[in-house]
Amino acid sequence: KMTQQMRDLQLAQARKPPGPSSPNAAKRLYRNLSGKFRVNYTSFDEGSLAGRGEKEKLRKSYLFQSNAALFEAVELQDLDRVQELLKHYSPEELDLNTPNSEGLLPLDVAIMTNNTPIARALLQAGAKESPHFISLESRSLHLSTLVREAEQRVNELTAQVVNEAPNADCSEKEKQLKAWEWRYRLYKRMKAGFEHARVPDPPTNVHLSVASSSSVQVTFWEPLSVNSAVVTKYKVEWSCSPTFSPPLGEAVVDKLKSLHFTIRGLASGTAYYVQVSAYNMKGWGPPQASVPPFAIPSNWREYDGRAPRRRGQAEALDHLLGQVKTVHQHCVCHEPCKNQPQSRKHSVSKSLKHLFHPGSKFLKTLKRGLYLTAIFYKDDNILVTHEDQIPVVEIDDTYSCLLMQDFLWFTKVSCMWDEILWLRQCVTVSQSSCSCILQTRFKMLLAISQMQGLLGIQDLGQVFFEPIKDKQGNILIVTLKEVKTNQTFESVRWVPISKLQTSRKSVSSPEEPSALDTLLTSVQDKLAYHQRSSHALSPGLYLGYLKLCSAVDQIRVLVPEQLPNILCHVKIRSNPNISREEWEWLQKMASMDEPVPAEPEAEVSQIHLFQELQVAIKELMTLVNIPLQEAKDFRLYSQEVLDFGGQVSFLLLLPPSDDVCTAPGQNNPYTPRSGFLTLPLQIFELGEKR
Repeated sequence: KMTQQMRDLQLAQARKPPGPSSPNAAKRLYRNLSGKFRVNYTSFDEGSLAGRGEKEKLRKSYLFQSNAALFEAVELQDLDRVQELLKHYSPEELDLNTPNSEGLLPLDVAIMTNNTPIARALLQAGAKESPHFISLESRSLHLSTLVREAEQRVNELTAQVVNEAPNADCSEKEKQLKAWEWRYRLYKRMKAGFEHARVPDPPTNVHLSVASSSSVQVTFWEPLSVNSAVVTKYKVEWSCSPTFSPPLGEAVVDKLKSLHFTIRGLASGTAYYVQVSAYNMKGWGPPQASVPPFAIPSNWREYDGRAPRRRGQAEALDHLLGQVKTVHQHCVCHEPCKNQPQSRKHSVSKSLKHLFHPGSKFLKTLKRGLYLTAIFYKDDNILVTHEDQIPVVEIDDTYSCLLMQDFLWFTKVSCMWDEILWLRQCVTVSQSSCSCILQTRFKMLLAISQMQGLLGIQDLGQVFFEPIKDKQGNILIVTLKEVKTNQTFESVRWVPISKLQTSRKSVSSPEEPSALDTLLTSVQDKLAYHQRSSHALSPGLYLGYLKLCSAVDQIRVLVPEQLPNILCHVKIRSNPNISREEWEWLQKMASMDEPVPAEPEAEVSQIHLFQELQVAIKELMTLVNIPLQEAKDFRLYSQEVLDFGGQVSFLLLLPPSDDVCTAPGQNNPYTPRSGFLTLPLQIFELGEKR
């Protein structure tokens, strides 16, 4: 039956127009001569993948057959070529899972020649085994057929070469003979590899953990010995019985980039047993039970029935804002602004190409006062005015009020860029009767509207965590926004940051730089901060360190420079969930005057969490430069687990009560190493929400 399938494929492929022979035809002549191959092979040298233009040319050319190229690379055991092809071409372009005329796939050749590196590369790209091999007997029979036919062809060509007189035809026969001799040896090696292989050993380090109140997660490693055959998939089985009788379910894991599986839809409070087995071309190996042997789906909130802290908060705030807007719709303070919507519509409709017309009100120089600047950047370029200036508008030229409170209020307004007009209407009052603070904030709203109108966009981005001041009395509030679209604009130039920095003529001395000069010299640092503050943590459970320091007008929090929107932290594990049993153990530990190690009779999950915490605390103490012996005075925050979107959760490590917040003038005995900064608490809270 298998041989008949091969012949049908040969007939189908024979209808294809032939292509010219390969430059490497001496190596692979059998592809042109056997009649068993789907396409003529076109080879290319190592430099063919170097340039994009050349690669695209080869892609479009009929001479380039990617599937044949991949087969040759696998059969010649050329790992570099295989990786290069997988990098530059998709599985569809390579026909990765389409059998050739011999019923083989690239992965079949790799695993039957026991080429583990190539097999792993193919598996990670999504390669499968041939569907023709439905049993061990069918694979063995097919390999025997390939060996026998190749041997027969070698014998025929040998007889012809021996009996014919030397001529051009004889030389061609000798090339064919060499090609078939090479193929005969390949098939024999594949057949021997299959015959000597055995089923794989059980997977190692099979660890079971509670993923939620309705799921468990199992992670595992490859078997220590694969018995001369590459593992191509794994099977996860689960049951409520330790004997797995009856089984409740099973799943096959064939995406091997990460060896884990989450079993969902389970009943909370029920114990589930899990085991994992590995598969190679000889079949399924014996299963390996997990450690611990069972897990009970649960979540730490079940310990006291606590609801999520933020449940319904966003909806409640939206509802409250809607009510406030409704109340203010007919407010007297809106009368001066009744004609505003038309001008707002006009400003919103403007595009960035109208950024800087001659009548714009962007400032070239600063005088004593409070200003707003918006930095838009793309890669290493920055958007500037027609005069090659960063966009700056004036907020208040007589500013003398307390800056920090106004600045923190401005950062909150940055969460409502689309509501600036409405906020202006609400704050519009007689300036002769309002306070200095209210006047300043109204002027801030006016400056924001002016910047939005001149730029033609509403979203001005994220506020930098501190304003820039100079000795001339200027204060500069900076917003940052990355432009990710590949737009081109008329009358507006994207200028390389380095060019802007070198071409600008400073109007201040190096000893007393102006706020604008300070901005230009530090713009890369600010862009780096903006990019890092938008990074997200990978899923998992983390241990965070809470350290505050207070000043007269603010409280600041210690954060890492590389991730300023998150507390100083180390990762405990990849599973973010804390189970009810683990949380119960943590509560017990928190109530003790002298914490002790997990007892021997404690559950495996509790012992494992204790060991993970020990490692994480040591790592965190080193990170923030605190002597390890001081850790005995630190505490774990035991009121709740901080949950961020369900995929990231935090346990907090707190210093002794007197050291949580360093008071003004108080020396911190343990100064963190470089790589940290302190943010105003309100700025940190906004960054964390972003």
